[in-house]
Amino acid sequence: MKKNVLIVGAGGVSRVVAHKCAQFNDVLGDIHIASRTPEKARQIIESVREKGSMRVPEGKLQAHALDALDVAATTQLIRDTGAQIVINVGSAFVNMPVLSACIATGAAYIDTAIYEDPRKICETPPWYGNYEWKRRAECEAAGVTAVLGAGFDPGVVNAYARLALDEYLDRIDSIDIVDINAGSHGRYFATNFDPEINFREFTGQVWSWQNSQWTSNRMFEVGREWDLPVVGKQKAYMTGHDEIHSLSQVLGVPNVRFWMGFGEHYINVFTVLKNLGLLSEQPIRTAEGQEVVPLKVVKAVLPDPASLAPDYTGITCIGDLIKGEKDGKPREVFIYNVAKHQEAFAEVGSQGISYTAGVPAAAAALLIATGQWDVGHMANVEQLPARPFLELLARMGLSTFVREDGRDTALTPGVGPALPDY
Repeated sequence: MKKNVLIVGAGGVSRVVAHKCAQFNDVLGDIHIASRTPEKARQIIESVREKGSMRVPEGKLQAHALDALDVAATTQLIRDTGAQIVINVGSAFVNMPVLSACIATGAAYIDTAIYEDPRKICETPPWYGNYEWKRRAECEAAGVTAVLGAGFDPGVVNAYARLALDEYLDRIDSIDIVDINAGSHGRYFATNFDPEINFREFTGQVWSWQNSQWTSNRMFEVGREWDLPVVGKQKAYMTGHDEIHSLSQVLGVPNVRFWMGFGEHYINVFTVLKNLGLLSEQPIRTAEGQEVVPLKVVKAVLPDPASLAPDYTGITCIGDLIKGEKDGKPREVFIYNVAKHQEAFAEVGSQGISYTAGVPAAAAALLIATGQWDVGHMANVEQLPARPFLELLARMGLSTFVREDGRDTALTPGVGPALPDY
């Protein structure tokens, strides 16, 4: 059984992970939060204390200064803290260095997004194959459990696909992942997580997996209206996303697409910024001779995503529409979650987007700690048992529902809301 957790990063998702780990510190043991700005880590610790989240109040909860790009420093911090589980919720730029430190120390590794090279945008697919999957043999040789993409999307939506294949379908022909944020933060313009990572997802090509091959489109080129539980009819656009790259290869599904909801205002502002060159990751030189990266300037002037939480209202709906065959007959199910921004803020002081990303990472840590997911090698979420993960999530605040033939049922009756009656 593994104990003691090191959380890398101190943003909105880290806040959720810290609160949720604290709620189970009787199992997880000591909790450490590391960031380049340790004051942010200390603020999270204050929040955990103020909310009374520590199940064992006298348990250790400490902040540390760390540049996670420094493999030696991260390795030393893992050893100094005795952390056997590392939850990487820092920038996607630090995945490879943090993974290296875990391999060096034998600590289990969890992240919530694919690694990104800061010098490149939208590399040729499959993205996991460019970096993470090349290190499978290292993890195997070291006996290191490395769970990739254990947020919501990627993460929970991967587990939904696994569950469908295990319990609902004999064969999956298509997976359409739909992510709708029917909420409002009240600001003129903001992103729900790191603006730099957010914009990088959308400024390049949109890659989807269709008819067993990679298909390229432009951002906002392909849109459709979805009629979803609770949030109703919502416009969403096909975009590239992390989970497409594993689900298509690991489960062998011929069609995997990702759809995200965007309002007209977001699209207009995004388009202006892009057309002006302000979303470029490449450095430029000003007339005064100062070198700047336009995307980093935009990030600096936008609101910190964590600051949106107090005023956020509304609901998210994220799920998989999965079509295939069962017992020789066509079958389709929509497996999904709904989350309320205000409930997330009341519990942990975060908005719903951070909540849905952070709770699964903490759940993954618990499953590793108890041995259910401590597999000793690298795995994407769909390669691990889905039902224990989803049942644990329901107990931790994220219930799963299944819609079939117009009827909604709870995957875990008696745990969480019986129906999504938000």
